[in-house]
Amino acid sequence: MVTESDSALAVSNPATADIIGYAPVSSDAEIKADIERSHTAQKHWAALPAKTRSGLLQRWFELLLENQEDLSRLMTLEQGKPLHEAQGEVLYGASFIEWFAEEAKRTYGETIPAHSGDKRFVTIKQPIGVACAITPWNFPIAMITRKAAPALAAGCSFIVKPSELTPLSAFAVVELAYQAGIPRDVIKVVLGNTAPQVGDIFTSHPLIRKLSFTGSTRVGSLLMQQSAHDIKRTSMELGGNAPFIVFEDADIDAAVKGALASKFRNAGQTCVCANRFYIHSNVYDTFVTKLDAEVQKLKVGNGLENDVNIGPVISESAKTGIQSKIDRAIEQGAIPVTPIQTLPGLFMQPVVLRNVSHDMDIVQQEIFGPVASIMRFDSDEELIHMANDTIYGLAAYFYSQNIHRVWKIAEALEYGMVGINEGIISTEVAPFGGIKQSGIGREGAKQGIDEYLDVKYLCFGGN
Repeated sequence: MVTESDSALAVSNPATADIIGYAPVSSDAEIKADIERSHTAQKHWAALPAKTRSGLLQRWFELLLENQEDLSRLMTLEQGKPLHEAQGEVLYGASFIEWFAEEAKRTYGETIPAHSGDKRFVTIKQPIGVACAITPWNFPIAMITRKAAPALAAGCSFIVKPSELTPLSAFAVVELAYQAGIPRDVIKVVLGNTAPQVGDIFTSHPLIRKLSFTGSTRVGSLLMQQSAHDIKRTSMELGGNAPFIVFEDADIDAAVKGALASKFRNAGQTCVCANRFYIHSNVYDTFVTKLDAEVQKLKVGNGLENDVNIGPVISESAKTGIQSKIDRAIEQGAIPVTPIQTLPGLFMQPVVLRNVSHDMDIVQQEIFGPVASIMRFDSDEELIHMANDTIYGLAAYFYSQNIHRVWKIAEALEYGMVGINEGIISTEVAPFGGIKQSGIGREGAKQGIDEYLDVKYLCFGGN
């Protein structure tokens, strides 16, 4: 990505380095004006019947499905993931719009038994106001719809700053919202000359009442600090260091299949992907052999080509960082199961490392690339200690056919989401989010809309 002028960003294809389009850049004054218009529009949007908002969201959902192929191709061009994965993301992103279109009609309040006969207690839920979001490049459509849909369903207006690496998908999906009939001042996309510039405006502007962020723990912590001065509501989906655990009683073939899906989807560039593998010593060699055999079948290339499983990583700095983690692990004693090849451009060969130990840098840091670091363990107690020995707590995965162990490990793991005999856990109907330094708040499910609602208690006296 390069800057063409002060008012446009050139967007490039990570697979070819070709410029594929330009995205408009707003000045500080323009972004602040957008916030003010969004504040005014929100009052009218919230006053609409919930059924009306629901219908407009449903139409937006339908337009995403009708334009799936164009959106998928655009996403592959600017983000790099294989086309079949992009197609899946469009459906995944659309699912949140459909879900929250339905939830718009279900923001129920409560009646509460009063402590005296002359009073009546009631709660109602009301939209927060103007909500904003900062979203990442790895899921450029789903990370927007997962936030925008509940905000709009609740009656909030919504402003999103997408990644400068993948802004075209954002503009495209929001254009479809306009075509669905959602007012232009109710949902907006903004880009600034720098990401911190927009973050500063979002966190300091008094009309912004909610900030949702998906990204690194470091940046999330900074945004929370900046939002504290006027007590903005925040939700944070931050870094992860997901363990993938295989017990000796596991179905090894199923575990290998789950590992491939969890680790190598989007070239390993997901916050919930398996980051470190703990395999029981009794099945360690079998698992490594079978996983490596499947990894060697993965095809690396341009996501628009047939049968490609792994596209490019997002940038040169990302590739350099991943390679440095691999090199450091080898220095510390890890052994590549197959010889490592250097690929041109932003492509990276998927790597399986064995003889990895828990204290290695590659285990303690989020890799965000196609690297599987595999360790041994011998007891449940040892495993639980190592799996929880991290500041992060987003996702974890384990495979076991022992029902007693399943409950024990599921309850012991300090993570917001746990996949049990399953490598893909994300869905619009379940709450997505982490604990510890992986964030606060939940997206999706019935909990997702509550992030954009205030609960108001009404006390009726004199009855």
